[in-house]
Amino acid sequence: MSIVKERRFPTAGCELDGDLTLPDGATGVVLFAHGSGSSQHSPRNRTVADTLHRHGLGTLLVDLLTSDEDVQDVRTREMRFDIGLLADRLIGLTDWLSTSGETAHLPVGIFGASTGGAAALVCAAARPEAVRAVVSRGGRPDLAGPALVQVDAPTLLIVGGDDEVVLELNQQARAVLAAVAELRVIPGATHLFEEPGALDVVAEEAGTWFTKHLR
Repeated sequence: MSIVKERRFPTAGCELDGDLTLPDGATGVVLFAHGSGSSQHSPRNRTVADTLHRHGLGTLLVDLLTSDEDVQDVRTREMRFDIGLLADRLIGLTDWLSTSGETAHLPVGIFGASTGGAAALVCAAARPEAVRAVVSRGGRPDLAGPALVQVDAPTLLIVGGDDEVVLELNQQARAVLAAVAELRVIPGATHLFEEPGALDVVAEEAGTWFTKHLR
């Protein structure tokens, strides 16, 4: 049985809406870093989270922008690419997970998508003792900048085979990462993995990676 707790989570000088789900006997907890134009309610994130729960992993899904910021971002589309802002909030949430009585005993992983993949890697570089694994779905690891070479956490990069530009960027990032890193290419999938069965493959790959490294 999973316990779902909806609340506001303090981080980086603000509070963010989200929900924490902890299956019985959870062996780790995965923080989600959604990408551009997405949120904690994204069906894609929820699909992956459900699979992680079946793997015995907890999840923390949070809107990384406040409601006011989200309104501004819809108009300008700028804040979703503010990797520093997103990473600072992930760092604060990682600190919360590492100190909260509910989750302090659980190793932490981060699942990032699109620009959230870059923020996840910056957070992993900033909190090497806390973040034990990273999975990036259609991510932009190139936007992590110099933090990319500082990542210690085992990292799985998942990219659609037909997402050609992002695939090339991930291939370049894989060559730069000093940590254990693997690249999984999903044949026929595009950036959002909307093709039949593509997201299910992503979710299972993520579940296997986190189960292996969050011990």
